[in-house]
Amino acid sequence: MRLALTGGGTGGHIFPALAVLEAVRAASGTPVEVCFFGPENRGERPLVESAGVPFEGVPSAGLRGRGPVGLARSAWSLCSGVVTAIRKLRRFKPDVIFSTGGYGSFPGSLAARLLRRPLVVYLPDVYPGWAVKAERMLATRMTTTTDAALEFLPARKTVVTGYPVRKMFFTLTRDEARAQLGIAPGERVVVVAGASQGARAINNAVFHALPVLCPKATVLHITGEAGIEAAIDVRVALPPDIRDRYQPSPFRSDFPALMLAADVGVFRAGASVLGEIPAAALPSILIPGTFAGGHQRNNARWLADNGVAILLDEEEIEDVGARVGELLDDDARREAMRAAAHGLARPDAAAAIAKVVMEVARR
Repeated sequence: MRLALTGGGTGGHIFPALAVLEAVRAASGTPVEVCFFGPENRGERPLVESAGVPFEGVPSAGLRGRGPVGLARSAWSLCSGVVTAIRKLRRFKPDVIFSTGGYGSFPGSLAARLLRRPLVVYLPDVYPGWAVKAERMLATRMTTTTDAALEFLPARKTVVTGYPVRKMFFTLTRDEARAQLGIAPGERVVVVAGASQGARAINNAVFHALPVLCPKATVLHITGEAGIEAAIDVRVALPPDIRDRYQPSPFRSDFPALMLAADVGVFRAGASVLGEIPAAALPSILIPGTFAGGHQRNNARWLADNGVAILLDEEEIEDVGARVGELLDDDARREAMRAAAHGLARPDAAAAIAKVVMEVARR
């Protein structure tokens, strides 16, 4: 089987593709030849190649929030991307193309239609962005994370699968994660990750909240590369008795372990939270970004409505320290949120999507 993957714009579109690839390989009785086709202006290539997957660059661009000149450049990039994708897909000869959305997926998805190759599209978010809105008309089959998205997708060819997450979320226990990270029994832990966009606002709010949070818990803060120097300066300025309870880092490859070990999480509301927060059963505070059409608010609202998370608007971000403190002090509420999150977990999501991909490939 020859499988083409496409997607891009954020890690929330890359990780599902890699998780589904792993599931396809596990379920397939024959070798799987794979190649990822997507943009490389947001770090997609190293992320994909680090997983041992060949990468082919395909130009693309987003369309939101651009003036006439920007739109013209984006349109040219998209057209160039479609031509490039046709040429590269024709050479690869995939049995099926799997798209995880994001603007980086559109050239490859349109090329699949023009080449008459079957296309499976996955919507990771609750609400589709412009790329998936276009691709739903091109797709052979569609999969999505939640039933809340069904009203935006063609019902006859869509199946709800859940969000595919890395295996570690379901193979590592909370106790094992805490032991692996050297967290003492009874120690409370807050994990903060602002993602690639909008991290500065969350970082700054957490910096201000540290004198309140650190006496209550160890704070594991993923700042991104752009925020680590400021975080180190803030750490040095903390009183010596709480300084070691603040642990910033630009990136953590063991992020599943951090989430499993934590008592409270503070995140943006990109698509990955729909799978990772339930998988880790982690009570969370979500601060949705206002970029990319504000789709993160729909993700955060779905988790909040299901009792898993607290939605905190951007204009309330300075309250994040107080809200985390309240949650740390309320054991009963955290346990209720954990139970609600556990009920939403879909450990079979990657396998369910892989089944669809393989069925379409065999047609």
